[in-house]
Amino acid sequence: MLKEGEVVEELLEGGLKIIQNTALYRFTSDSVLLTRFVKGKKRDVVADFCAGSGIVGLHFFALNPHISSVTLFEMQRELSDMSACSIECNGLKNFSAVCCRIQDIGREYDDKFSLILCNPPYETGGFANDDYKKAICRKEITVTLSEIVEAAYKKLKFGGRLALVNRADRLAEVLFAMKSRGIEPKRLQFVRGREGAKPYLILVEGTKGAKEGIDILPDAVNIKN
Repeated sequence: MLKEGEVVEELLEGGLKIIQNTALYRFTSDSVLLTRFVKGKKRDVVADFCAGSGIVGLHFFALNPHISSVTLFEMQRELSDMSACSIECNGLKNFSAVCCRIQDIGREYDDKFSLILCNPPYETGGFANDDYKKAICRKEITVTLSEIVEAAYKKLKFGGRLALVNRADRLAEVLFAMKSRGIEPKRLQFVRGREGAKPYLILVEGTKGAKEGIDILPDAVNIKN
């Protein structure tokens, strides 16, 4: 049973569907870029931080069906409920949706995950004229980068990975936040809107407790229509 404003959309991967609401925050290409940047390992126990309506977790599973489980953490009840409905719609037994702030994820999840994915709110400033429910998905109003990294450190197993997307001009801040909390950046990719353009996004993967040394991948080009 769809609620007012909700629609079912095809993911075009794995035959999965996702429920979106035209009045709430809808996923962007950032989420898909992140899921294609990371490779799932067999029996990975995965968390999706700032999950929204579940796009990252669902799309990652579609690309990596061999992983063990996915837990979607989202603080907005309406979005979390849509995630739960998408899970049920697709008949996914190894998925769960948890409605809570990233800062409040329970201790029962400590040292649980081998991989945490996060497409966080990464814009700053200019909140006054925005719709609040959409703004907190895009802007650092309710959670900061450092809080996300802190939570990830606690919830990752030793050797577990954190992968996230952020603005290219926040590269130094992202790498510092990860390194200072014991998550060593191991893979980095810049994203350009077209060939020859300045990068506008970064994709970073770090490993808890790893040694120094980062692999810089060829830039990705994400041409927007």
